[in-house]
Amino acid sequence: MFRVQAPPEENSQKKDDHPYTFDLAVLGGGSGGLACAKEAAKLGAKVCVFDFVTPTPLKTTWGIGGTCLNVGCIPKKLMHTASIYGELIDDAAYFGWDTLEKNQHSWMSMVGNIQGHIKKQNWKIRVDLREKDVTYYNEMASFVDQHTIKGVNKRGKEQIVTANKVVMAMGGRPNYPDIPGASDYAITSDDIFSLKYHPGKTLCIGASYISLECAGFLHGLGIDTTVMVRSVVLRGFDQDCASKIKEYMEVSGVKFIKPAVPTKIECIKAAENGEAPELRVTFNQDGEEKTETYNTVLFAIGRKPLTEKVNPDAIGLKYETNGKVPVNEREQTNVENIYALGDIIKAPELTPLAIQSGRLLAKRLFGESKVLTDYRNIPTTVFTPLEYGSCGMSEEEAVAQYGEDNIEVYHTKHTPTEQVVREPSERDGYNYAKLICLKTENERVIGLHYLGPNAGEITGGFALGLIMGATKSDFDRLVGIHPTSSEVFTTLKVTKRSGDSIEDEDC
Repeated sequence: MFRVQAPPEENSQKKDDHPYTFDLAVLGGGSGGLACAKEAAKLGAKVCVFDFVTPTPLKTTWGIGGTCLNVGCIPKKLMHTASIYGELIDDAAYFGWDTLEKNQHSWMSMVGNIQGHIKKQNWKIRVDLREKDVTYYNEMASFVDQHTIKGVNKRGKEQIVTANKVVMAMGGRPNYPDIPGASDYAITSDDIFSLKYHPGKTLCIGASYISLECAGFLHGLGIDTTVMVRSVVLRGFDQDCASKIKEYMEVSGVKFIKPAVPTKIECIKAAENGEAPELRVTFNQDGEEKTETYNTVLFAIGRKPLTEKVNPDAIGLKYETNGKVPVNEREQTNVENIYALGDIIKAPELTPLAIQSGRLLAKRLFGESKVLTDYRNIPTTVFTPLEYGSCGMSEEEAVAQYGEDNIEVYHTKHTPTEQVVREPSERDGYNYAKLICLKTENERVIGLHYLGPNAGEITGGFALGLIMGATKSDFDRLVGIHPTSSEVFTTLKVTKRSGDSIEDEDC
């Protein structure tokens, strides 16, 4: 996960060594920023954290904890779980639970329970910061100069804070397209998890993992769901797996409009009395203008870092047009005392990675550590109805870097034991696993991909092998746990190159 290298200029400069109020100011109260702040305080630094959430056009807002806790990983996984429960109820009869009935799902009960959990965590974070002597400012921060930060609270009151070092960890927010009605009537992932009415017929616009995850759990909750896609789904992920996810969602009942882009959103009837609005969406599909009505339109077409919100030009900070901040291997920007991490730098936008880099940065700044974050071989999971876990390179990336002749791909279909007694359906045959191996290095595994239940747990475990340079023979030597889905990686025999059948074998 990380490597050791001596940073030439970092040191543990504490309060007595400089004239500023704080040793460290962290801009952003998300996972990475909080991890950095708490670790620095643990090492004796005087630390403050600025965090402020600008309400969405729908006036949605939330507490400290960042995207992951409030409008990302946590509520997403919980709603994904809610949809899985619905599927399990359908399958339960095959296991003898004949009295189970699938009643109407209560959107408001689910949302209320999830938001209750989130608010408890918001409070715990604030208590934790207080106990660790980290000063918390619920204020929008911006640079005055490289050591001076202006904070503005929701009432417009300003204050000035100075700090020796600053870590930028503001994260990002969803994009809206520049079309009529987009921000007036549509929502994003910032709104869906606390939506105060049942979504009704929903259109998810975008081919990102966020769009497909939202479409997946909404459909699983019994909601009429459509995905509008401009081109390919899950760009940047292994396209072999991406196409299987799309096909699985289609046979499960999720509709896809492709290729298409929206051009206008109009409100036919406003939301009222806890009822969803009625919206007319105009879109272009293959050069033809079409319209369709929906109750909810959700945009998931990318996110933009909040870099410009902190007045970066005041300190001469270099950043790209998309808001990403270039950093060196120590997360240091072009301004010597300013660091950046998490979603605002060019790295995988993943919570555990931000936490890891935040802690390691604090240890280098205020401790004796020289350990750097290694941004390679980061495992991740997409919580679509057919879950997708991956670590390392996609097949496309491997071929582009090493050449097709130097790559060996081992793959197979598999059937989880939990699914063998239910009636056959169109959803069968999509569980899949593959290892991408580099032939020139004794078949070192450079990519691992899995489609099926419990993808996160399976991928997270095998990722350690990739980090340690495991080869295909190492996977072959491993004795799997039976009967589990994870054992599929210990018995892979068929190569893509051979063209042989990958239908799974009997137990």
